[in-house]
Amino acid sequence: MSKRRFHSLIALALTALWGVGVYVGHATGHLRFLDRLEAPLTDLRTLVRGVKTPPDLVTIVAIDDTVVKRGGHFPLARSDLARVVEAIAKFEPKLIAIDLLLVDRGSAGDDELLAKSLAARPTVLAAAAIFPEAIEAVDAGNQDALASLPQAERFLLPLPAFADHADVGIVNVATGSPLSIPMLFRTRDKVELSFPLRVATRALDKPLTVAPDHLSIGDHTVATDAGYALPITYYGPRRTIRTVSAQAVFDGTLDRKAIQNRVVVIGAAVAGGGDFFPTPFDSLMPGVEVISTAITHLMAGDGILHDRKVRITEAIMVIMLPMLLVALLAWRRSAIGLIAATAVFLAWAALNVFAFTHGVWLNAATTLAATVPPVAIFSAVQLWAGGRRTQYFAARSRLLAQFQAPAVQEWLAQDPDFLLKPVRQNAAIVFIDLSGFTSLSEDLDPDELRDLLKELHALVDREASACGGTITGFLGDGAMILFGLPRQAPDDAARAVECCARLYQMVERWIALLPREIGDRIGFKIGAHFGTIVASRLGGRSHAHITATGDTVNVASRLMEVAAQHGASLALSDILLNEAGRSRGALAEGRLTGPLQTQIRGRTGELTVWFWRSAPQATQAIAEPDTVN
Repeated sequence: MSKRRFHSLIALALTALWGVGVYVGHATGHLRFLDRLEAPLTDLRTLVRGVKTPPDLVTIVAIDDTVVKRGGHFPLARSDLARVVEAIAKFEPKLIAIDLLLVDRGSAGDDELLAKSLAARPTVLAAAAIFPEAIEAVDAGNQDALASLPQAERFLLPLPAFADHADVGIVNVATGSPLSIPMLFRTRDKVELSFPLRVATRALDKPLTVAPDHLSIGDHTVATDAGYALPITYYGPRRTIRTVSAQAVFDGTLDRKAIQNRVVVIGAAVAGGGDFFPTPFDSLMPGVEVISTAITHLMAGDGILHDRKVRITEAIMVIMLPMLLVALLAWRRSAIGLIAATAVFLAWAALNVFAFTHGVWLNAATTLAATVPPVAIFSAVQLWAGGRRTQYFAARSRLLAQFQAPAVQEWLAQDPDFLLKPVRQNAAIVFIDLSGFTSLSEDLDPDELRDLLKELHALVDREASACGGTITGFLGDGAMILFGLPRQAPDDAARAVECCARLYQMVERWIALLPREIGDRIGFKIGAHFGTIVASRLGGRSHAHITATGDTVNVASRLMEVAAQHGASLALSDILLNEAGRSRGALAEGRLTGPLQTQIRGRTGELTVWFWRSAPQATQAIAEPDTVN
């Protein structure tokens, strides 16, 4: 297994463990902050879904600012509340639910009047559960579903005078933007129904059955979340559920059609009363409308689903989505992997929104908490490792660049297949070699010898690059320079001639500056020719180099011998000079002699050769051609 694959598998395993930890931590109540993150995400999906028309099952009679201005105070006097209840009862509602805590005694007459009013129609009163400051987390392993409910210290019930004539339900709602409402509450020795559930069971007039993952009201099943919480989704802004002011009772304008055969919920909607909640459509929605939303869901069965099956799907997503994203980033450590991972993430987001708008609530915060950290960490590690790899390869590239001409490097970068197939073309070839170097090597210290060669190679490289030549290789104390790669140019021959003249002058000056015991023992020779070559890559799989072969290369090399035989340091073929146009600019600072008809070792026929020597003064003209005998 490769090192990269092993690291990817380790990253996937750690990602899976993180996902499991996040899901279990949230399911057992140890990551409550995720609920605060889920609230705005749920609000966003609700806004995407838009306003819905609620079933016409519930009417809210609001004790609002108009009523308070009339009566002069809040809470409403018990006698006024009794009057409201009596007026509603005359229009034959299905049920009257009072979302007010009637726990304090009023005047005896007013309390008696309200008690009589409550007895006129089926009524449900609100109670409250009092919890300790620290609530223990739900024990997910407890086999008794009811025992897993958070335990309240006690219930704050309505006065017996009222409770004797009505049913009671617990009205507690979570602070902030409520995403769900508990359906069951318990103390040490008692379980009580929530206010919405008590209202729904009385309105439907069917027996209630509590199952591990749902509630049944007769044959009407309501799926619940963990801990018997009912997920709610708001229909729209305040007053989306039919709402009438209680002032209509006192004005005598209450509409029978708004009351008859409906559940009527009486509750406070007084500005500054404190019973308001932020919701997606409205920053201040009265608590009575939040409760009425839950009642409607229970009766109509149109709530959002977050039952056991949905939570299992959620768990799979929490584990699999981050693993899939990490796998994609590991699979293609490039833009392709990033695009694929982004596409998968967007597909998940679209699926989440689609499910929500169709009544299935997949918790987004938990999935994000399981996904973002491992993906971010893995991406950061990838970027860091990529930076390290980039630095490594850049260093290698700089190192390898020293072994290849810049023009060839650039061409190979543009075309990796450059010269995989041999190319036959015309080119100019220049060879340079030190004479006397072999005997000098026997006496010179190896370090001094190395420094000497390093200086020579640097000089040759500088002059060849200045003239646009390509060094195809250093041959110990010499080098081969090619003009015509990576592609042919009309001035290849002219630049080769210029390079020969510059090399002659620079090497002559370099030798003159060497210590006498070294400079007096060495010289140099240069040969140059123009003609047809075969440019190609030579070598095996592990190593290849670009070079040129053919008769032109051999002749250029042999011309160094011809120069030495005739006491010269530079020999140029007549073919090269003709191709170069015998440019005075390149050879002006010296004397050209020739032509010489000479035999080239190992080759049949003769070749016309010219010799060039650097003149003592820069103004010396080029001599007229002489015939060398």
